[in-house]
Amino acid sequence: MEINEEDWELINDDGFVYKRLKRARLDSTTVASGPLPDPAAEAKARRERKKKVLLKLKTKYQEEIRHWEHLSNTLKALQDRTHNQPSPTVPADQTVSVLQENSSDSPFQDLTDTLLAQVEAQEATIREISRLCDVAETLCNSEERRLRQPFFDLPIWDPSPQELVTSLLEE
Repeated sequence: MEINEEDWELINDDGFVYKRLKRARLDSTTVASGPLPDPAAEAKARRERKKKVLLKLKTKYQEEIRHWEHLSNTLKALQDRTHNQPSPTVPADQTVSVLQENSSDSPFQDLTDTLLAQVEAQEATIREISRLCDVAETLCNSEERRLRQPFFDLPIWDPSPQELVTSLLEE
């Protein structure tokens, strides 16, 4: 039996596209002898499949929304903490006037304390951002592992690599 290009059909199975041999079509002689498919049952089955796929998508999107809300709330908390920390600023004219006064060390000490407080506040902010980056990296790594796991669970990996190569060479 020779297989022609017309004997194949293109199938899209939830984003996975492949070709397969066409199913045998019922001609008028076999239709008369066999029972007819129930259109209502087919429509109901189609609706059930569609409902199942939509529920799966809904769950996936809800998980993603919760993830983004968590990240947004964390960022907002970080911003609130940063704005609530005392961050003294030194006006430029005060800095110039203090530098011009060479008579005593007291103004320099005040300027030094102010600048030190600013640096400490910036250091705390950098530490918090670094911690958030670590959390984001951990989330990304776990998501990557979750996405890779189905490929590792394929039955092709069950035998050892040597057995797999041997079986492929035998064919």
